Amino acid sequence: MTVTRIPAGYVPLTDAAPLIAAQEMGFAAEEKLTLELHRAPSWSALRDMLAFGQVDAAQMLAPVPVAAALGLGGASAPLSVLSVLSVNGTVIGVSSGLARRLTDAGHGFSFDDAISAGKALITAAGPELRIGVPFPFSMHAELLTYWLKGLGPDTPRHIGIRTVPPPLMAEAIRSGEFDAFCVGEPWGSMAVEQGAGALLLPGQAIWSCAPEKVLAVRSAWADTEPGLSGRLIRALWRAGRWLADPASRGLAAEILSARRYLDLPAEIIERALSGKFTVTPQGLQREAPGFIGFHDGAAGFPWRSQAQWIALQLARRNGLDRQKALDTAGSVFRSDLYRAALRGTGAELPGASSKLEGAADAPLLAAGESEPVSLLRNRFFDGRVFDPLAAD
Repeated sequence: MTVTRIPAGYVPLTDAAPLIAAQEMGFAAEEKLTLELHRAPSWSALRDMLAFGQVDAAQMLAPVPVAAALGLGGASAPLSVLSVLSVNGTVIGVSSGLARRLTDAGHGFSFDDAISAGKALITAAGPELRIGVPFPFSMHAELLTYWLKGLGPDTPRHIGIRTVPPPLMAEAIRSGEFDAFCVGEPWGSMAVEQGAGALLLPGQAIWSCAPEKVLAVRSAWADTEPGLSGRLIRALWRAGRWLADPASRGLAAEILSARRYLDLPAEIIERALSGKFTVTPQGLQREAPGFIGFHDGAAGFPWRSQAQWIALQLARRNGLDRQKALDTAGSVFRSDLYRAALRGTGAELPGASSKLEGAADAPLLAAGESEPVSLLRNRFFDGRVFDPLAAD
């Protein structure tokens, strides 16, 4: 088998780690692949790089391929998801001024209670709340909207959600553009390090098992290159397994810190990998176990129900037919290709391609193709359960 070069894009974030580790640690080479990694300045730029064929694969915000299938977001080509690259990995933060108001009101920044943090935020923010996210079609925007609406009638009357690329988030907060933000690490931690803000919650406090980044390709490429798709899925699965080993954290942070990748101190990057955070400029320490997942609990499996949850949120907000959106989204996350690629590797493969989202208060065993599969805790902060067969 000859070595095949695959141009692949990413945005400088900790959750780009599977693509970077696959190339740097030789997992791509095991599949006779070379990943030509291209760093993009923003999610809109990376989406266009993928859609127009400048790259053949990309780290992508999970909602982007779903939005494209629903005719939203301006993508010029249908996109398919081959695997989930990361589960969770985002932080919600507030400006330094808003953090002071929260502290004065007695909020302790426990970093684990979405309800108390949300109510404290609403009280401190007043009638208007300006929030920065990296892209309109992102889990950042979906989780924020779901969280704030779920807190009840006291939600600020005016919630403005605007976008800024992740590396520019700290400066946007410091300059007063936003009162709060949701961003992938390490850019939330950089806002803390630069004294621009404080961290209020990890995204996992809203949905404990949210598909954050995915491996996206053009649908036509997935259909015409099944063998190549399979090799790429296997390389990233092995990279995710390596990243999940606590012994790999130090080296992974050093690799990601390189100038050609994130160009940030390894110590800042390692916070997300370990779940140990500095949440205020004054040095308050908090832990978020399982802050980001790359492998354990079948984290890489592209569940169709994940795509359908995203589709339902998009349909509600954009006035689309909900049942049509659910039906369309089910084919975007390609669990069929993921299964075909990983049979015989020892990978945990669930017996189903869809599940109840939010129904597991603790890790559980589920039926697998050949043996039971261990799944992650899967809970929404408000206790709701999403059943794709009974969604409205």
